[in-house]
Amino acid sequence: MPLVAAALLAYVAGLLVAAEQSLGAMLAATVLVVWVGGRRTAERVGLAALATAGIVAGVSTRTSIAQCEQRLAAEHRTTLTLDGEARPGAFVRARHSCGVVVRIAVRAGSADAGATVDVQGSPTRGRGGLILADARMTTLAEPGLLPRVRASLGRYIDAHFGGDAPLVRALLIADMDGLSPAVRNRFASAGLSHMLSVSGLHVGLIAAAILLLAQLGRLSRGTAEILVVAVTAAYVLTIGAPLPAVRSAIMLAAASVSVAAQRPTSPWAVLAVGAASPVLDASAVQDIGYQLSVAGMVALVASGALARRWSWLATGGWRGTLIRGLVTSLAATLITAPLVAATFGRLSFVAPVSNLVAVPAMAVLQPMLFLAAVLVPFPAAAQFVADACHPLLAFIDGVASAAARLPGASVAVSVSATTTALAVAAAVAVVVACVSRHPGRALVVTVACLSALVWQPLLPPSSPMTEVHMIDVGQGDAVAVRTTKGRWLLFDAGRVWDGGDAGARDVVPYLVERGGPLVAFVLSHPHADHVGGAASVVRAMKPQWYFDPAYVAAAGAYRASLQAAQESQSRWRRALPGDSLVVDEVVMTVLAPAAGWADTLRDPNEASVVVRLRVGSVAMLMTGDAEGGEERWLVAHAANALRADVLKVAHHGSRTSSTSEFLDAVRPRLALISVGAGNMYHHPSADVVRALAAKGAITLRTDYSGTIVVRTDGRRIEVEAQGERWALPP
Repeated sequence: MPLVAAALLAYVAGLLVAAEQSLGAMLAATVLVVWVGGRRTAERVGLAALATAGIVAGVSTRTSIAQCEQRLAAEHRTTLTLDGEARPGAFVRARHSCGVVVRIAVRAGSADAGATVDVQGSPTRGRGGLILADARMTTLAEPGLLPRVRASLGRYIDAHFGGDAPLVRALLIADMDGLSPAVRNRFASAGLSHMLSVSGLHVGLIAAAILLLAQLGRLSRGTAEILVVAVTAAYVLTIGAPLPAVRSAIMLAAASVSVAAQRPTSPWAVLAVGAASPVLDASAVQDIGYQLSVAGMVALVASGALARRWSWLATGGWRGTLIRGLVTSLAATLITAPLVAATFGRLSFVAPVSNLVAVPAMAVLQPMLFLAAVLVPFPAAAQFVADACHPLLAFIDGVASAAARLPGASVAVSVSATTTALAVAAAVAVVVACVSRHPGRALVVTVACLSALVWQPLLPPSSPMTEVHMIDVGQGDAVAVRTTKGRWLLFDAGRVWDGGDAGARDVVPYLVERGGPLVAFVLSHPHADHVGGAASVVRAMKPQWYFDPAYVAAAGAYRASLQAAQESQSRWRRALPGDSLVVDEVVMTVLAPAAGWADTLRDPNEASVVVRLRVGSVAMLMTGDAEGGEERWLVAHAANALRADVLKVAHHGSRTSSTSEFLDAVRPRLALISVGAGNMYHHPSADVVRALAAKGAITLRTDYSGTIVVRTDGRRIEVEAQGERWALPP
């Protein structure tokens, strides 16, 4: 490894130590980098000095950001730049000029991504930055030229790619906001999530296509290299300069200069130049996109070293190409999988094969998407290219779907300081195994660390906090509550369709992967989008209790769930006001429906079981599909019990629910809406979203965020969605 690469790794390791990301593991990694990277004492002293400089720079940056965050937390008005589109009811990311990340729960005002806004709200400091609740925005400056160009490309994609537009937005302009959680999940399970983020793969493919066209145009090699660098730089700037794409563009420029100057350069040195962002901005090292991008390139360079050392990998023909591709894919998976596991809590076992199949298709698709964007001024030609992209998009999505459905395709892993340390050790060991002439010991360390990551969830589950999981089941409900001792309560089980149901597809695997028994299943009402998966859940998990409003329905899924409960010897009970169940620290109290009320109804929605959960001083309200009539009954008969910090919004946010008097009684701080992306009912209602924002609630939706997890110790509330975790304002 060249000294320049070892120097950068030493500095970055110091930054990670300062960031307090698994302190013990990072210190060990720093020592390893210093020892392995330097061959002589003087070199090791220099690397140690750089690591120390990284620690100092990281501490300084962290202190500066913390002081700015503290100052902003004491103010109620600030100026921010939006990362996404903001509308009333939205919960969007923004950034202050000092680098502080701010999440805004918008009550009033609208602005486009990239706009500079004046924001007034109630600030609080969360784990991942600052939160401004009950925020009112005023636009100070519209987005600049490049954000406007990116927005224009987004509109073009929407107009020309139809149902594939969200996937094309992610692949071409690094806009993942429109991707449904289902797409994200299957790409993650298949080990293809890196394809959804514009990084080295995408930029490299575009650059290769430009170089090929330049050569076909008989341009000189020097001119062609300049053209490649200029076009890719313009492309990266246009899509908002995400760190992985910037790293790729810099590496491309360094390699091009090396070729033009006819000065061969070590791939490690080129990687060091491309990964040097933290030298200019110390906070860049904490960006997960940067970490994954650099780890992926380390994997490619390390696998290249392995191929050069093992002569049998140099075999010609298609077999040699296939074997080398499989080895490279396996190395990339092993090196990046620990980081993915420590960050997202999931390992994919099919990634080496799925990448081997999907990457060649991406090699054709990405340049075609870029060409379609270049041809925007020529609508007919652009549409022709866009139409030609659809089969490739369908193929890649099909590979992800097929790989994700394979038995044991992926497994959830527990995320903690221990798993992070294991992940770092495994990643370093794989790299050492690839570049070492005697890889045996390193491989043993790799296998041991990965085995510990996989087996840890099988240990007796426990948690210091109670967890509420709103599982993404599309257009339906399934909310699981996990106690600190690892026991579950489940409210509804999603929908049913010909040939399957959400219980078997989504709910059971989700609960089983995390471990622990199901104590009680609570059916809110017998509509198919709530009871559809109940039979599968009851048969698989065998709950001790089955609570039911006893609203008799002819639905086959409802009858099947009762039969499953009888076969599983679950104790059936009609849910009536005042009924309660205590499971560890969780106290469940039924508020509705009353027997006299439910017996007069024709709509099962109005007979929904409404439950209040209490953990310490924190309360949560489960509402099923309760509509205005049942809400008014609750306000009249149980007003004192309705106050709750977390509200499961009734009927997927339909305008027939969430009446003003009901929301006044609940006064939620956090509102959760379970809803399917692009559903035919147009849920949730914009009026309901605005009403929740007007009451000061932060609203999260499964069609935007996927599965949402809320944690509490009875005092504090933490929220996790889309890979981010923050504390709810008190």
